[in-house]
Amino acid sequence: MNRFSMAAKFTAKTGGGEALAGLLLEAAASAQANQACEAYIVHVSDTEPDTLWVTEIWTSEEAHAEALAQPETREAIAKSMPYIAGVEGARMRPLGGKGLEKNA
Repeated sequence: MNRFSMAAKFTAKTGGGEALAGLLLEAAASAQANQACEAYIVHVSDTEPDTLWVTEIWTSEEAHAEALAQPETREAIAKSMPYIAGVEGARMRPLGGKGLEKNA
């Protein structure tokens, strides 16, 4: 099974970074219950408070797609949209490193 990862840069509407961060952290908390989600980390830029990054690692691309299709995920995305000015993302395949079990 190949893991799947994403890195996404969220640009919040001016002044909306804190609210968007709160919603992304709620998503991170709900991801705790999903065994297929190995990591979901929310970051904020030190120099641009309305710029947030999310890095995710999943057991597979299919598991990520299944999570996105869940009603609670769709609701969280809809709740976040009013705060988002733009999103850029990169799809990746993690190879290894600290914090990533090789045989998982």
